[in-house]
Amino acid sequence: MESIRDKVAIIGMGCTKFGENWDKSADDMIVDAAYEAYEDAGIEPRDVGAAWYGTYVTDVTGQSLARPLKLDYIPVTRVENACATGSDALRNACYAVACGACDIALAVGVEKLKDSGYSGLPDFELFRRQLNTYRTRTYSPPGHFAMMATKYFEKYGLGPEEGKRIIGQIAVKNHHNGSLAPKAHFHNEITVEQVLKAPIIAWPLGLYDCCGVSDGAAAAIVTRADVAKDFRADPIYVKALQISVGPFEGYMNPAYDWVHVEETVRAGRAAYAEAGIDNPRKEISVAEVHDCFSITELVIMGDLQFSPRGKAPEDVASGFFSLEGGLPVNTDGGLKCFGHPIGASGLRMMYEVYKQLQDKAGPRQVKNPRLGLTHNLGGTPASASVSAIIVGNEKS
Repeated sequence: MESIRDKVAIIGMGCTKFGENWDKSADDMIVDAAYEAYEDAGIEPRDVGAAWYGTYVTDVTGQSLARPLKLDYIPVTRVENACATGSDALRNACYAVACGACDIALAVGVEKLKDSGYSGLPDFELFRRQLNTYRTRTYSPPGHFAMMATKYFEKYGLGPEEGKRIIGQIAVKNHHNGSLAPKAHFHNEITVEQVLKAPIIAWPLGLYDCCGVSDGAAAAIVTRADVAKDFRADPIYVKALQISVGPFEGYMNPAYDWVHVEETVRAGRAAYAEAGIDNPRKEISVAEVHDCFSITELVIMGDLQFSPRGKAPEDVASGFFSLEGGLPVNTDGGLKCFGHPIGASGLRMMYEVYKQLQDKAGPRQVKNPRLGLTHNLGGTPASASVSAIIVGNEKS
């Protein structure tokens, strides 16, 4: 099978501020993100040959992208793959360029959630239509990931308070990083004590262990790697584009352990093989991962081989994943603080990695980055759609 490695480059990106954007419609945010990307790439809208539009609940067809951007009768495809939607839009755009279907492609992800009825306790008819049919009125995302937390604590010998303190340190780290990102939803630093004393959502997950619901949009422009420097001096080269979608096995298999996500393991392995990475812990410079809940980030560290199995709590406690650590993770605050407008999150993650690899991340800039990874997890620990994308600032 032929690899995407170094065939495509990202030459422009844009991202709105995430948050409670009551004064902006989905169209407004699409325009803001896309035009920032156009300007960043130094192109005109007419230069785009095809576009992919990622949204989860906000709209239903490619016309919803073509209308606000006034796209000139080009192919526009709407993509939806749960929380991996934005990453899947980027993946489709990259493969279109790599196969020669177009020279320049646009990927946009957007979600307008705050005034949609999706916040708080959503309309369960919305869940029935938009999510898999196994989910009923008893389903809640915090509940499923709380099960992961309690099983993780048990398997790796963490007492309840010790376990809560470890995942609390992840929330504290991400709040700190988000405070340095102007476009993040939240900018408040917190302490471990605040995390421990916060109202419980689904034990052991408290208020600060859960990401917020946000509005936002992000966009990327891609072209062939061999012409990327005609557009800018510092393009970012795509090394791997992998998506793994599970067959519901975790729910059907009594042996499922609830302390790993098989789709993350598989997507990570495939991405490393495609990118030629042997030691992710040492070779990845910066990572944006799907911290929908603080426990999710802890488990991802093992699933993506950033920590040995069961040793992620030690790495969290030592600061290994902090801005100054050996492998900075969620440098812009992650879902926890930057926010989670579902269709936009994957492209927002890439926006951060793109800026980091260009040495343009300001006060949260990591030292001498070479390779970056983004990871999305859509679904539950037992059945998910997972993306793993690796990019770099040099050709191999």
